[in-house]
Amino acid sequence: MPLELLNEYQFGDMTVRYVRDTDTFDLGLVLLPSSMASRLVDKQYRVDSLAQIKLIGDGYPSAYAHGHTMRNSESVSAMTFAGQSLTTGPNSTTVVTSWRHPHPCLIENHVTWDHRYGVIESFTSLRNDSDVPVEIEMLSSFSLTGITPFSLGDTPDALILHRVRSAWSAEGRLHSVPIEDLGLEPSWSGHGVRCLRYGQVGSMPVRNYFPVVFVEDRLNGVTWGGQVAHPASWQLEVSRRDDSLSLSGGLADREFGHWTKRVEPGATFVTPTAYLTVVCGDVDEAAHRLTTVQARALVSAPPSEQNLPVMFNEYCTSWGSPSSQSLFAIAERLKEKDIRYLVIDSGWYNREGGAWYNSLGDWQVNRTLFPEGLDEALDHIRSCGMIPGIWFEMEVCGDKATAFSMADHFLKRDGIPITIAKRRFWDFRDPFVVSYLQEKVIDFLINHGIGYLKLDYNDSLGIGCDGAESLGEGLRQQMAAVQAFIRQIQASVPNIVIESCASGGHRLEPSMLALTSMSSFSDAHECAEIPIIAANLHRVMLPRQSQIWAVLRKADSPQRLVYSLANTMLGRMCLSGDIHDLNEEQWRIVDEGMHFYKKVASVIREGKTRRYGTVLRSYRHPQGWQGIVRYADNGTQVLVVIHRFAATSSEWMEVPISEADRYDIAEVFADGRPDIQRGHDQLSCRLDDDFSAVCILLQQR
Repeated sequence: MPLELLNEYQFGDMTVRYVRDTDTFDLGLVLLPSSMASRLVDKQYRVDSLAQIKLIGDGYPSAYAHGHTMRNSESVSAMTFAGQSLTTGPNSTTVVTSWRHPHPCLIENHVTWDHRYGVIESFTSLRNDSDVPVEIEMLSSFSLTGITPFSLGDTPDALILHRVRSAWSAEGRLHSVPIEDLGLEPSWSGHGVRCLRYGQVGSMPVRNYFPVVFVEDRLNGVTWGGQVAHPASWQLEVSRRDDSLSLSGGLADREFGHWTKRVEPGATFVTPTAYLTVVCGDVDEAAHRLTTVQARALVSAPPSEQNLPVMFNEYCTSWGSPSSQSLFAIAERLKEKDIRYLVIDSGWYNREGGAWYNSLGDWQVNRTLFPEGLDEALDHIRSCGMIPGIWFEMEVCGDKATAFSMADHFLKRDGIPITIAKRRFWDFRDPFVVSYLQEKVIDFLINHGIGYLKLDYNDSLGIGCDGAESLGEGLRQQMAAVQAFIRQIQASVPNIVIESCASGGHRLEPSMLALTSMSSFSDAHECAEIPIIAANLHRVMLPRQSQIWAVLRKADSPQRLVYSLANTMLGRMCLSGDIHDLNEEQWRIVDEGMHFYKKVASVIREGKTRRYGTVLRSYRHPQGWQGIVRYADNGTQVLVVIHRFAATSSEWMEVPISEADRYDIAEVFADGRPDIQRGHDQLSCRLDDDFSAVCILLQQR
């Protein structure tokens, strides 16, 4: 399996190498840190094609792979290399690699480096150059080969696969496993494909897993990372037959995601974008690269978002039953608290005999809850100095709504409306639906002068819907139409602040994050694991977009209030709860917490995170401690947030901080006076009570 180098490009501190297998003629992409180029070894392996495609009619993959993967099928071996081009603009460089398939089709992989970020973007397109349709059943967004290029042989006990798990109210758990434990060690002869294909099926893209993967070479200190930007079914695959590991991903294929796509003559299909990086460092270094590029979409964020203001959401105050009376009292209580947004959550539209979760769809203000209509409450919120917000779950309709009978306009499977818990899903490909929601959502926002929109979504479409050549393609089209409608909202309501919520954190993927100012981090409202989840999410999204609950209760002790408020220093502060019943001392603590949050907002906005502390097994019953250190990008400040959980025995909790003695302790938010010591390269803290927290701001001298 001799290899030859076709081309090599320098993208920042990364080197992109296009290598060709002289036996199979497959062309692959090897990504490496440029500083490691001198450590490349003469490793022989079968190159994994950069374009992974399967057309209906071509043969399936061999070596016991059929049914486990669709990679390296006859469609790949039938392709012939057609050329490569390099285009450089003022802010980016793009390499386009082309192949011809005998159908005939033109397949192109596009790799783009934005000069401002340490990632490359990859997608694949297929153009049908024949006079008959071509049907795709798998087309990847990216494929990396040659992992790891720094060691001969199969590198035993060195490669770790990192995945990020997700479940309702338990998002972001890092799952790290040696590849041998996953059955990815090659056979004695190199025959027999080893493959792990995983992902998510449905319209909640962060359910079970986040669409992100990392492979770490601990022997050589290098980590590769990849992230797929797609709001529907996706997959990632790790595979090998010999000494080289391959990594690919994109749309969920026919076997995994019930997806096929018919491309008509002269038409082109383009995959979702994937983001790729490689670093000298660990998984957190690679994760930081992948999240940093998400800031590009926030350049045009609404002006009210520039300083990451505090918000109040009344859901954990009224639990789905807001009213003019309750909102009047909330606004009065908050009017001198420097809170920017007051969000009216679910239930303002409730039908007689219904509840917030089955009345949605007609979107008519409940006149029992709001006798004078909604404007009275909205005007009062504005008079108290806050921007009013409103909750919609616009993609569904409950059985208590009159609109529930509009069966022809809902998504169907097998010709029957998809119904889950007496709720149905609007078909956003239907012009009637777009027109209906233009009136019910967009016109509503404009007519009422609402500046903040919380978009919720509380179930999944599963494998897909009718109306396309496959259920998976129907799902892809539906989610593309939903995203188009969100863009329509933004275009129609200038400077609207949009929050994405999907049963908490089930839509925390790049393409959805790019459309909104913020996203709900989780549906964990009041539980002990909130800081664990909030810290986890630093690996997959920007903290400035991660909205974290601090639910305040009248029975909360000072220690509990500090614990809850400290959680929000890991993202965006969202208050809720019994604000009318808090006493003067409790409000003093809340005010101190908001003051501290505003002092550290710039570090939350632009910084780099490291996590220290105990390896936590149980989230519901955490034992040990967690220390989050976030360095401001400009190097002048460091934010330290430490949570003690159960059974810590008042031990010193130590977090490494490079040259810590160059910083002064500028401000502390805690219950009482915690013991804090600062050494040359670490900061130590001792908290005496279980489930307590301290936040420390260090300022460079």
